[in-house]
Amino acid sequence: MRSGILISIMAIVTMLLIFFPFWILKIDTPKYISCLGDVLPSVIIGMLVVYCLKDTDIIAVPHGFPELIAAAIVAGLQIWKQNVLVSILSGTVAYMLMVQLIFLLYILTSCWEKAQPLRHDSVY
Repeated sequence: MRSGILISIMAIVTMLLIFFPFWILKIDTPKYISCLGDVLPSVIIGMLVVYCLKDTDIIAVPHGFPELIAAAIVAGLQIWKQNVLVSILSGTVAYMLMVQLIFLLYILTSCWEKAQPLRHDSVY
């Protein structure tokens, strides 16, 4: 109980220290800060896409298909629903299901087929 009160007081004091100059001085936001506020969200999303897809191996199975499908799901849902939380959660769930179930089954079955010895039914 005591720690909760202390954390609340620290949060309130921190917020007051942040907002105090704007309340007292009535500072207008500079134009370059407003411009950064308009541009940075798109730049951050672009950086996240590059970061998430940078280690995708397109040569080995599954050839980056789970990543591509999940990215398409996120983009499609964002365009359709315009809800970031729904888009990201749906893409994450779809990617995890594909990696854990579908593509894992494909890899295991292809490895199983390669591991089977050849049968020779003919008699020498």
